[in-house]
Amino acid sequence: MFNAIDFLKTVSNKPGVYRMMDASGEIIYVGKAKGLKKRLSSYFKKNMAGGKTQALVQKIANVEVTITHSETEALILEQNLIKLHLPRYNVLLRDDKSYPYIFLSASKHPRLSIHRGAQKHKGEYFGPFPDVGAVRQSLYFLQKIFPVRQCADSVYANRSRPCLMFQIGRCAGPCVKGVITDKQYDELVNFTRLFLQAKDKQVIAALVSKMEAARQVLAFEKAAEYRDQIQFLRRIQEQQFVSQNSGNDLDAVGVSIKNGIACIHVLFLRQGKVLESRSYFPKMPRNTDIHELVSSFIGQFYFNQTAGRIIPPNILIGQKMGEELERLSKVLSEIAGRKVHLHDNARGIYARFLKLAQTNAAFALTSKMNHKMTMHNRFNSLTAALGLEVVKRIECFDVSHTMGELTVASCVVFNHDGPVKQEYRRYNITGITGGDDYAAMAQVLERRYSKQIDPEKVPDIILIDGGKGQLNRAWNVVNSLMINWLKHPLMLGVTKGIRYRSGLETLVKVSGEKFSMPFDSPALHLIQYIRDESHNHAILGHRMKRARVRKTSMLQEIESVGPIRRQALLKYLGGIQELKRSSVEEIAKVPGISRVLAEKIHSSLQQL
Repeated sequence: MFNAIDFLKTVSNKPGVYRMMDASGEIIYVGKAKGLKKRLSSYFKKNMAGGKTQALVQKIANVEVTITHSETEALILEQNLIKLHLPRYNVLLRDDKSYPYIFLSASKHPRLSIHRGAQKHKGEYFGPFPDVGAVRQSLYFLQKIFPVRQCADSVYANRSRPCLMFQIGRCAGPCVKGVITDKQYDELVNFTRLFLQAKDKQVIAALVSKMEAARQVLAFEKAAEYRDQIQFLRRIQEQQFVSQNSGNDLDAVGVSIKNGIACIHVLFLRQGKVLESRSYFPKMPRNTDIHELVSSFIGQFYFNQTAGRIIPPNILIGQKMGEELERLSKVLSEIAGRKVHLHDNARGIYARFLKLAQTNAAFALTSKMNHKMTMHNRFNSLTAALGLEVVKRIECFDVSHTMGELTVASCVVFNHDGPVKQEYRRYNITGITGGDDYAAMAQVLERRYSKQIDPEKVPDIILIDGGKGQLNRAWNVVNSLMINWLKHPLMLGVTKGIRYRSGLETLVKVSGEKFSMPFDSPALHLIQYIRDESHNHAILGHRMKRARVRKTSMLQEIESVGPIRRQALLKYLGGIQELKRSSVEEIAKVPGISRVLAEKIHSSLQQL
């Protein structure tokens, strides 16, 4: 039993962070305070307000305190600890991915590409973008307007003739001499740079001047190219909503809460343009105060600089924050190294953006709740159709390979809220005969369930994408592993319908009994959804593995052929396909390749 009276006698009234732990030593809540003693005392009053706080205090077995120099330092430490420990009674924003940038390399002929992670390479980084789809779309448009190369440096260094991207007009071909001059390519790169800096008008003005100059010297084909570029840029401008009164960068944060579910929608505006928007659904304990929700979100969203987020000069918040607004503004200003203004009473043009964010938050929340209701109905329908008492968790397995090679198995997890993607897993299958799906399924189940499992994560249903044979093999494996489980899951095989038509699936029980469900049954729709998700997850893993193998040069498997010799072979003979067609005499002519090594290379390539 935690003795609060004795503990509070030892607590300082300085600013700091406190960590509350349960009997097992797990951190269940992290908080910060301007005065630790006063804040911690409020938890142990007789008339305690809030169901969340009451539930929290009942589980406290120990409290650890860290004193800081200032409240600002405490706020930053609090958010770092929340990210690290994910306490169950804190509001949690499960979004720690690094955001993508567009990268323009600093090489002789710069390359344009997507970049995530640390900015170690020399060049220019534009972003970050909230959505990788926005980056890919930008690169797609840029290829049409300014054909700067996007191929990898290893491909570029070994080209001797133009590739397909040059043939379809999406690359200027700087890898081949005589196709484009360095000056012309640098001009394309400069236009690209200006476009990415949102200086569209400057780019269009320069292109108009060049079009007029080309027309004056009767270079009508060149003038037509400039005209097409101008028209394309203007079409892109028309698709963007531009505020004539607001050229500043800002984020608008809309907030909507209903039935214990929260949605926070962030609208990203850069250079006066709505660049992107995104909805977040933070996990929050019951009876969480809305001020705590918004404050935790702002902290976890902007304090995490490893995610590559830029803190804009203005942040609009769709919720009155009181004194917390000034504290958050102070911390964000320190992190950004400049003044950051937080507004919870936006007016004028700012109010329009904030209203848009609020509308999007409400719409996204409604969609999320409708999805949850649909998923709950499907689970209830499946529970009734199978005659079970309750179904809380379903796991599904599938196997993917190409002609028995590079086998990958997948496991997907679903609960009443839908897919639990953080628990999805892929398994590289090794040590089996190629194409033996039974052995592959046995291996993935062995690896999945041989370890100790949290009782709450034991599935109620295990789905196997396959027929009676695969199901029986799966049952033999799982049956021997679930001796110590508190419950035994129902195992079902899902076989595809006639001609793989959706709605005609047959379900198989371990007993061998086969049955079907009506094509319009919500229970069948749920099974189809889970089966397809598992299938797609396995295929994606297999394709990624296959792509990695393709990127590995066949020459790497040949002894005595290092990076310098590989580069010489590919450059001198014009690529791997030409090398495979070359004779021993032709290979021996490559600088640094002896007759003996040429014979070895030729023999190895013929066997691959």
